Amino acid sequence: MTLRIGMLTPSSNTVLEPVTAAMVRDLADVTAHFSRFKVTEIALDRAALGQFEDQPMLAAAELLGHAHVDVVTWNGTSASWLGLDRDRALADRLAAAAGARASTCVLALFDLFARTNIRSIGLVTPYTADVQTRIADVYGREGIRVVAESHLGIRDNFTFGTVDAATLDGQVATVAAAKPDAIVILCTNVAGAPHAARWEAEHGVAIADSCVVTLDGALRAAGRPGLQAPRWGRLFA
Repeated sequence: MTLRIGMLTPSSNTVLEPVTAAMVRDLADVTAHFSRFKVTEIALDRAALGQFEDQPMLAAAELLGHAHVDVVTWNGTSASWLGLDRDRALADRLAAAAGARASTCVLALFDLFARTNIRSIGLVTPYTADVQTRIADVYGREGIRVVAESHLGIRDNFTFGTVDAATLDGQVATVAAAKPDAIVILCTNVAGAPHAARWEAEHGVAIADSCVVTLDGALRAAGRPGLQAPRWGRLFA
């Protein structure tokens, strides 16, 4: 029986859909379906934070419900700076709106940390310095130490998707030097997933990419085993 996964997608994101399609291609009985709502920038001012109010997200989830999805997931990392309680409450509301089980990228990430005993991370993002600092604070309160970080100082969400592999290579190398338990590529509009296995081979550190984490979490929310595909990172072998 086909498992339909519905994903809430930031409107200016150009990465998560093709990356998810590539992963789902190897899953014979899984399909992915997307619903967008307006997100154009990542920052800590009122306007930027207001993009993640419930109503647009719930409206997008309701539309996914029309497709009778089995799981609805928020394929975005906003709880990293808004706090995990935001996603804990949101998941219940998304489930009600879509009439399906629900998960989120960040909740799936912390579930991964717990399953694999990860306590320290190297944090790679395209975000601005203040957002990066907020993320480290939020994660620290949840028991995860950011022992090294690299950010690009970008605010425009569309631009995240244009970050090239050479730039990401440099960021990963920077944080790998601190020898964290894992390196997290935190942003579903950054194309880190295709390089995960190569980075692991080069640096000897596990890679957790946000898009991979989101799909794995959605599968688990549906009662499936999760991804079993080391090409997307050895944590998903």
